[in-house]
Amino acid sequence: MNANLRLLGLFLLAGLLSITACRTPDEPQTTAANSPSLADADVVLEWNELFLLIDKDANGFRPGPAPRALAYIGLSNYEVCVPGMPEYNTMKNQFVGLTIPPAPNAKTINYSLAVNESYAYLLERFFEKVQFSSGITQEINKAKINSLRAKLEAKYSGFYAGTNDNNSKAWGQDVARAIWSWAVTDEVGHEAYLNPLNNDPSSKYYSNWELKSKRNGQLVSGQWTPTDDNPNAGMFPFWGKVRSFATNENQKICRPIPVSYSEDPKSKYYAAALEVYSANTPSLSYTDQWIAEFWSDDLVGMTFAPPLRLMAILDQVSKDFSLEKAVVGNAKLGMALNDAAVVCWNSKWHYNLERPETYIQRVIDKNWQPHLKNPLNGVNGITPAFPTYPSGHSTFGGAGAEILADIFGKDSYEFTDNCHKERSEFNGTPRSFSSFSDMGTEDALSRIPLGVHWRFDCEEGDRLGHEIARRVINLPWKK
Repeated sequence: MNANLRLLGLFLLAGLLSITACRTPDEPQTTAANSPSLADADVVLEWNELFLLIDKDANGFRPGPAPRALAYIGLSNYEVCVPGMPEYNTMKNQFVGLTIPPAPNAKTINYSLAVNESYAYLLERFFEKVQFSSGITQEINKAKINSLRAKLEAKYSGFYAGTNDNNSKAWGQDVARAIWSWAVTDEVGHEAYLNPLNNDPSSKYYSNWELKSKRNGQLVSGQWTPTDDNPNAGMFPFWGKVRSFATNENQKICRPIPVSYSEDPKSKYYAAALEVYSANTPSLSYTDQWIAEFWSDDLVGMTFAPPLRLMAILDQVSKDFSLEKAVVGNAKLGMALNDAAVVCWNSKWHYNLERPETYIQRVIDKNWQPHLKNPLNGVNGITPAFPTYPSGHSTFGGAGAEILADIFGKDSYEFTDNCHKERSEFNGTPRSFSSFSDMGTEDALSRIPLGVHWRFDCEEGDRLGHEIARRVINLPWKK
């Protein structure tokens, strides 16, 4: 009898061990391992992917509104997790006007559920009035958000022993609500996607590019003017007034343009134009075309926006991150990209420099066109609708490279960018890099063979991005 009981006990123990060994990560844990440093980063990664998907079709959301949304969402997720990150400071005292509600007992928070609520709440509101391309509607967009929220809630509910799921969800919503209340007080940035050209004379912020670029009805040489493929206005002329996170008013301008305007074939200005002209006349080399198209991300309805490209890269290299590392990294990246847009666009409209296309057609070859093409509508020879100096891509690339190096504690890091793998509209063949700075520099210089920027635009943008990101890194993140 005793032998039989022992055999039965061994059998039950073996069965229990088998069940434990086969338990999936989605099943409840038996310990209170609810620290953000022990939780996985999947909740952030999945929401980031939906952000990229929604942004692809969002009219008026590039280049500034996308990183602005990323910054506030990143800050919210960070503040949601701060109670469980004892090494980190809350940022509620760092930014004027920001208040964060009192947190519940840190040990009872299911941080994955709380971040899920935070992201869902803010993503819906940042895209609340956006008009979408490709037949996307607000109803479709909200359904995607609600679907992912429900999926992740089902995954993480009851996931950690000792946590209160309902209170955790309420905490995530409370923080997100506080962040949103602060975001809407930025009157220039809030819902700026509804009027990216600021060309309504009845509005408070009204812009007429001709007042700055023309004298007596004639274009001043070297000043920006819309190109044939653009509307008779420029995008986001007041973006320099948008709230920044680590940049003060004195830091919102880049270095002066390093060359003087000239039509002399022996001048540095002419040489810069000839470099752009020669790069894709009569056609691009295979490698230059690959690089130019690989980094473009200019076109709504085809890819996500250029600043979000850096978030997509972060997602690719952070698959093994903890929730703590993910929320800290995304908060830093979002703030850096937001400030990059603010400083870059403030500088663009301050210097008001013409695009290479304008100069080349006037001085070198009247029939020349940039390489940027839209396969969705067949429009060729596109140039972005705002002044050229410094380059936005380059500023975002430099900022992203600096933040990624900070996250990993080193610049040298081998990775492959698969953002556009298997694309059919352009050459999205993955490209590999040995460092983040190499990636940022290639992003910057890709604008030359595309035909939309001078080299000095790209070099200053890259430098500027690193400078901006270092200010974000130097915020008092840790105690």
